[in-house]
Amino acid sequence: MRRRTPLVLDGGVAVITGAAGGMGALHARRALQEGASVVLLDRDEGALETTARSLGAGSRVSTVAVDLTDRAALEDAATTVLDAHGAPTLVVNNAGIVHAGLSWEVFPGDVERTLLINLAAPIHLNRALLPAMIDDTSRRRAVLHVSSASATVPVPRMSAYAATKWGLLGYGESLRVELDQAGHQHVSVTTFCPSYVSTGMFAGARGPLMTPIMTPERAVALAWRGLVAGTPVVIAPAAAGLAPLLRGVLPTRAFDALAERVGVYSSMAAFTGRPAAQDAEDAEDAAPDDAPARPAT
Repeated sequence: MRRRTPLVLDGGVAVITGAAGGMGALHARRALQEGASVVLLDRDEGALETTARSLGAGSRVSTVAVDLTDRAALEDAATTVLDAHGAPTLVVNNAGIVHAGLSWEVFPGDVERTLLINLAAPIHLNRALLPAMIDDTSRRRAVLHVSSASATVPVPRMSAYAATKWGLLGYGESLRVELDQAGHQHVSVTTFCPSYVSTGMFAGARGPLMTPIMTPERAVALAWRGLVAGTPVVIAPAAAGLAPLLRGVLPTRAFDALAERVGVYSSMAAFTGRPAAQDAEDAEDAAPDDAPARPAT
């Protein structure tokens, strides 16, 4: 396979979901540092504008308020981006929510919203933006999916979230191969699978043995390292990358016993998430009618 050209953001455009705060805002700041203009997508227009001002980049920052659970609205947002900026250089599918609890106790509305934001939204946004990215071969372009280390191992008490992150990893890898097979090697796909990140979104969760909770800054730096290099899958921290290897060689029950012992299966036992009052102010993660959402990456 031929060597990819470098990913150069200078003069390009980065589109970022879940960008009103947290890791989304950090991705936007990094893209600006690399010389790109950024388009911030999130649900809360007020929070978006606040983040846009805090980035201090003037006209290089634009915002599009959109509910990622609404496919038609998301497609309209993509059209707005294409009309204003042309083909994006980078798309960062960062938005996500999590609802903790036993699978049979989670509200149906929470499950639906988790599926729509964490998995359906990246698929629909990519579908709307990729044709323009494919057609414009003037530079290398990239898609970054923010998945989770829970895409590689079972994690009790957040099964719907884990299902979406397994799905996002599978989708991202399938998309990557599709692009390569179709001869569109100028568009790369990187799926980032971090363990717990200290954004407050997973407050109360405990990192398993030898898997420290990462700072958002560290997580974004690792994601960008893989993105620039065109690495297909980045699992972080390094110890989290052992889990899928061990699952591949150990009998299922043996892996279960190991995961229980090192704290993987109990990592969500004391999860509290953000306070409901704070959740209500989060942009992409405003709660559905039947329960408060827990935003996550």
